[in-house]
Amino acid sequence: MAILMEQVFPVESGAYATAGEASTTIKRKLKQLGIDATVLRRVSVASYEVELNLVIHSMGGTLTLQVDPEKVTLISQDVGPGIPDIDKAMTEGYSTANEEARTLGFGAGMGLPNMKRNATDFYIQSQVGVGTTIMMSFALKG
Repeated sequence: MAILMEQVFPVESGAYATAGEASTTIKRKLKQLGIDATVLRRVSVASYEVELNLVIHSMGGTLTLQVDPEKVTLISQDVGPGIPDIDKAMTEGYSTANEEARTLGFGAGMGLPNMKRNATDFYIQSQVGVGTTIMMSFALKG
């Protein structure tokens, strides 16, 4: 499938002041492309959650947006501690967020569950000491 658009957003570890900028840009670009409002909302939720996870839990990474005629795809790749127990991390309310993130109102343990809930397809791979890759796609047609 031909990719109509691709953009890579670097995301810095601990950059709470700029957290959400990539997801805001993604939402704006998809709106300009005329993406359906329901799909737009689902992508917006998932992109914000994955961007925050990059800020809170990783040592930095990238968030890539791809759009093709059938779907929107988000790919998050980070350098980081990795996730030792993905099943546990997928549990609503489970969080390993640090005190700074919690003080700022983040780290409620809903990030991964919200990503999976909003995506048509969700894939996560993580290696402790290396990093995590999350790939989500959102179908443009029912």
